[in-house]
Amino acid sequence: MIVIPAIDLKNGRCVRLIQGDLERETVYSDNPPKMALHWQQLGAALLHVVDLDGAVEGVPRNLGLIDRIVGELTIPVEVGGGIRTLETIAAYLNAGASRVVLGTKAAEDPTFLREACRKFPGRVVAGIDARDGFVAVKGWTETTEHRAVDVAGRMAEAGVCAIIFTDIQRDGMQTGPNIESTRVLAEAVSVPVIASGGVSSLDDVKALLEIEHFGVTGVITGRAIYAGTLDLREAIALTRKER
Repeated sequence: MIVIPAIDLKNGRCVRLIQGDLERETVYSDNPPKMALHWQQLGAALLHVVDLDGAVEGVPRNLGLIDRIVGELTIPVEVGGGIRTLETIAAYLNAGASRVVLGTKAAEDPTFLREACRKFPGRVVAGIDARDGFVAVKGWTETTEHRAVDVAGRMAEAGVCAIIFTDIQRDGMQTGPNIESTRVLAEAVSVPVIASGGVSSLDDVKALLEIEHFGVTGVITGRAIYAGTLDLREAIALTRKER
């Protein structure tokens, strides 16, 4: 299991939200490329970048900034937020992103997801954001009637290379990840699952390591490493020690 630092972009800055609420943000940096380089220097093997403006508007809003971030780093970068067309996927991959994360479009359009996986094999990750077990879309502003575990199964069958599972009610709250829901989802699919939302300390990373054998291959962390309640270098060292 690897520890993946997150950079969420809003209005050109690095921010973190509380439960995905765009009105409840904390700005951590006015220089996202510099922040990205910092996480790489601490040992990150992968960076997770989200275009929050794009997630809500449905079109990329920080492509130039993401291009700069990718250019600063030597580690792979995965990008999500507002990716709704094959052209946008191609644009991010051509800009140097190693893979893209599809959320809303993947949940709402299975045909598109299958086509994206066929056209860009091994480079499409599905993001499932859940509220009370049901998938939320459009920057978490709408909750559907589809159960996360059912949607995950369909996404795996479509050919995604991994699934990022986020419990919205835990995201940004530092109350610990939803271990049980993450385990259930990982058991239900044949592709790797990356946990997201709620990580606050080294104990949370240890708890996720306990379910690694179910297929949980990574954990995304944001607010905890920015606020200092989780030391990224220490967390990475722990996961490497457990191998």
